[in-house]
Amino acid sequence: MTQKELEKYLWGAATQLRGTIDAGDYKQFIFPLLFFKRICDVYDEEFENALTESDGDIEYAAFAEHHHFVVPKGSHWNDVRETTVNVGVALQDAMRNIEKANPDTLYGIFGDASWTNKNRLSDETLINLVEHYSQHKLSLSNIPDDKLGNAYEYLIKEFADDSGHTAAEFYTNRTVVTLMTKIMDPQPGESVYDPTCGSGGLLLNCALHLKEEGKEYRTLKLYGQEINLITSAIARMNMFMHGIEEFSIIRGDTLANPAFLHNDELKKFNVILANPPYSIKTWDQKGFTNDPYGRNIWGVPPQGYADYAFQQHIQKSLDSNNGRSISLWPHGVLFRDYEAEIRSKMIEDYLEQLVVESIPPKKYISEWNSDLLKEKTKEIFNLNIPVQQWFDEEGVDEEEIKKRLHDHVTQKYKEKKYKYSDELLKFAEKRVMLFQIDKDWRDHLAAMDTLRGSVNLRAMGGKDPFYEYKKESFDYFDEMLSNQNEKVLKTIFNIELLSNENDKAEENNNKNTRRIISKKVGRNEPCPCGSGKKYKQCHGA
Repeated sequence: MTQKELEKYLWGAATQLRGTIDAGDYKQFIFPLLFFKRICDVYDEEFENALTESDGDIEYAAFAEHHHFVVPKGSHWNDVRETTVNVGVALQDAMRNIEKANPDTLYGIFGDASWTNKNRLSDETLINLVEHYSQHKLSLSNIPDDKLGNAYEYLIKEFADDSGHTAAEFYTNRTVVTLMTKIMDPQPGESVYDPTCGSGGLLLNCALHLKEEGKEYRTLKLYGQEINLITSAIARMNMFMHGIEEFSIIRGDTLANPAFLHNDELKKFNVILANPPYSIKTWDQKGFTNDPYGRNIWGVPPQGYADYAFQQHIQKSLDSNNGRSISLWPHGVLFRDYEAEIRSKMIEDYLEQLVVESIPPKKYISEWNSDLLKEKTKEIFNLNIPVQQWFDEEGVDEEEIKKRLHDHVTQKYKEKKYKYSDELLKFAEKRVMLFQIDKDWRDHLAAMDTLRGSVNLRAMGGKDPFYEYKKESFDYFDEMLSNQNEKVLKTIFNIELLSNENDKAEENNNKNTRRIISKKVGRNEPCPCGSGKKYKQCHGA
């Protein structure tokens, strides 16, 4: 079968469920059934190979070491196929028996679908499903892992499209997934984590990314946590369908009970990719307030918006040496008033970094760098601060310097808010931040392409190209993030908002000041981004 023929064949099973099962529920029946068929067909193929190898020794061929998974007697696909009454019971029993026979790898993988509910799944419907999948052998020789894996991904997308608004629970657009993977650029031997992994697409794509580049993908360590039982099962099946066996995907609530720990602390990872649920309403805010893992580094998000709880979890889970992360978020996390204090704390962290650079720990006052702090505060925040005067004061210390710096920056921002309307300033901040993020990521990807094309030349100098690439790619990423924060703050604090285009002449008279031409946007007016929505429903949300 061609790839398209295989996809059509597998999707054809869904037509058997139309009219009896909601489209959003197809996945909880089709995926387990497909995986059950694959396991049995591969088992039969492995049995025949072992039988040939042993000159017909049936006992030898049945040894567990000759098989990816054990299929107990009476629990084979053919056993279910021969059943005509209470087919759902036969299917459920067979799947549970396979899980019990493979406790380390398949426990709970078939989910908890109601196979025995004859009001939804009659014997006739199930017989038709089983017969549909019995038309072709899904063995490794007939359908290799790559081919079946691609078809499985196709089914995930089709089910997502069919289920409408529920799609986000388990599916992330594959174009976005590919971009996120390329940006993170995972390398062999690294650990990759997704705290809300859905169907496992982000994790899986990291392995496929390495495979496509001809690198050793099997040394990649994949970790995921997913709160939904069915979705976590789909993720595990997704891995197996692609021939990936070294992974750990655990069902559970990442915020309430993080699954991956080391010495009673959060396990650290080299790469974290995530598309967390947006602004979930029900989460354990109280527990996060006294979080035993110290994840509330910037504060506790409001009850109805858990976004920054996930982001702080990600931040605390990063390897301190070469950890890097990428997450998908709605624009609201950057600009909503509910999380203003958290974003303020993130700015405080930047201010603290400035102070640490200027006042290194365990250094005498004579070694403090007043020029650096003065230069940075002028450049970034457009502030003329008497830094040297502060340093010369009797009894002044780092904490006092930090407090004064924070007070000046806060006052500067208050002046901005007073000068312009909150709405106009917020609109400008959105434009600045989104523009900067987009530009920096594009520049970063271009730099990575250049590095990828040149790093092999290092071998001529006796250096390991892989090591050099890994080291420099992380340096690029770290520098990009650091510069990005600085650029955004610099633009926001130096910006002037002009009410109309006639003021462009004034802009030319002060080239050192960044200006955005804009106007105040009414809540019910069309959003300037061009979405066609009202401003209050789009960037003004």
